[in-house]
Amino acid sequence: MTVVETPFGAPLAESCIPVLETDRLVLRAPCIEDVHAVAELANNRKIAEMTANLPFPYRPSDAHAFVETLGATPDATTFALLLKGGEGQLEFIGMCGFGRRPTELAPELGYWVGEPYWGQGLATEAARAVIDYAFSETTIGVLSGAARVVNPASRRVLEKCGFQWCGVGLCQVRALGASVPVDRFQLDRRTWASLRAWGSTVLPHLRAAAH
Repeated sequence: MTVVETPFGAPLAESCIPVLETDRLVLRAPCIEDVHAVAELANNRKIAEMTANLPFPYRPSDAHAFVETLGATPDATTFALLLKGGEGQLEFIGMCGFGRRPTELAPELGYWVGEPYWGQGLATEAARAVIDYAFSETTIGVLSGAARVVNPASRRVLEKCGFQWCGVGLCQVRALGASVPVDRFQLDRRTWASLRAWGSTVLPHLRAAAH
């Protein structure tokens, strides 16, 4: 069996979720070794209140349950985001992926990045990599996206990735226990193909496995 090395030194059996690499990031399947880092960064009200499904407070048990129930299907894949450092070091900074809500026709792109890493373009870099993966490696024809109307940073990520505004709606936010207004966006395969000028992150290559 081929294995890759995680940044924590534990072998990770090769799965159906590939390992992607961009200029600054490595994207791979979340694993149990990530639980502490996930809980530390996700336990932030500023993040939870801008996402649909993150609880607050966010405990290690929440991270453990999340990682254990993850899988990959044609309509749903989640990547852990690892920031490259010196001497091959990798640091967990957030999550990015796509999944289909029961009431939605198209899978929805989702992402969050820990507050210490905001303002560096990392969410956009990760989102572009995941979008390229979705449209080049799956049969998905349309991706949807949503951003709270009070979250211009998330809206800018979607717009920089080529998403087009398509209306407004409501989204249930778990951390608030309430529905909030959101702007809705869509990106189809044809538009992606015509706008696929992501600079150096075009079609992030599959990271070679370590032997």
